[in-house]
Amino acid sequence: MNIGIDIRILAKGTRTGVENYTVNLLSGLLKKNRAIKYKLFCNGFKKPKLDYPWLNSSNVKIKTLRIPNRIFDLFLRFLKLPKIDRVVGGVDIFLSPHFLLLPVSGRTKTIVVFHDLSFVRFPELFSFSKLIWHKFIYPKNQARKADLIIAVSDSTKNDLINLYGIPQEKIKVIYPAAGEEFKRVEKTDPKLPKVKEKYNLPDSFILYFGTIEPRKNISGLIEAFEKIKKQETKIPLEVQWDGFEGVVKSEKKNFFDFKKLKLVIAGNRGWLYNDVFGKIGNSPYKNDIIVTGFIDEEDRPYLYGLAKIFVYPSFFEGFGFPPLEAMACGIPTAVSNRSSLPEVVGDSAIMFDPQNTDEIALAIKDILEDSNLREALVERGLRRAKLFDWSKTADEFLDVFEKVWKK
Repeated sequence: MNIGIDIRILAKGTRTGVENYTVNLLSGLLKKNRAIKYKLFCNGFKKPKLDYPWLNSSNVKIKTLRIPNRIFDLFLRFLKLPKIDRVVGGVDIFLSPHFLLLPVSGRTKTIVVFHDLSFVRFPELFSFSKLIWHKFIYPKNQARKADLIIAVSDSTKNDLINLYGIPQEKIKVIYPAAGEEFKRVEKTDPKLPKVKEKYNLPDSFILYFGTIEPRKNISGLIEAFEKIKKQETKIPLEVQWDGFEGVVKSEKKNFFDFKKLKLVIAGNRGWLYNDVFGKIGNSPYKNDIIVTGFIDEEDRPYLYGLAKIFVYPSFFEGFGFPPLEAMACGIPTAVSNRSSLPEVVGDSAIMFDPQNTDEIALAIKDILEDSNLREALVERGLRRAKLFDWSKTADEFLDVFEKVWKK
């Protein structure tokens, strides 16, 4: 069997959700069955820097076209050329880890991965240029053309069915996982203080890690943080304990010094981020809010390890890697109760309504003040994260390849 894979997304050199997905998938997949020949395709005027050990496997070949992406995209859009299966030397199946499905000749079957349809559900949360880009590539057509769609969650599968009208038998859900580098860091690890100093991190902080864009609801987290600092919360604490019936609630709250508590917002700027920075600038607690910018790959587990709590208040996620990574690192986690996030965290994180900043604030307060809840979240989170495994994901992809090939 010969499998072609589009790895153009790795040529950017950045590592956000889809890039990490692609790297981890290929790392697990390409070494599973050496009898399968993999032909990887990349493009760019400048030769991409691809430094991954799996590229050196005997069953892997990479084909790169040195064509500027703007020109290449025009050929793809209007001429439906080149046929990528022919460019890479012929394949039985061509896999796209994102919905950027490349044109192939009639004899080649296609599998495309859909991570989410957030641009359909929440167009108001995207910049005009992003919406035009999605319109240009027209993901609905990509979904209809593919022989099989891989959805990263049941939430995404349901959106493909309900928003695009894709038959459910054409969609297979295969869960991704956190990278193996995300694990509990010992407090004595000498790298912890180095990472702390590198990003100017405080001693006590709430962590958000992800792209800075409207969909992530960072402004809501800032409002909740302000309420915590002002001690202004208005709903009963019991609302935050749904699903944690097995946890004995502490009779007396542990003392926590909220005056020293900071909020750390880590990650790249996405689009329409000015509102977030305006919110920070106008906050009475702006000196307690730290924006780190990009976090190097090797530092990310330590970033989680330094946090008191991880909070992910996103309005919509196709899967949601950061909560899973935080749980794998043994950090108490709180997430919004929307889209795929309950599917990912199960009973291992406190969930809240992302549009209710009182609920976000109280979830944080409960975790920080109650040691029993905190310990339960850590234990459950570590156990939950182990259910998601890239080796299992790779096995499921191999099974899909076999079925599509023989169809």
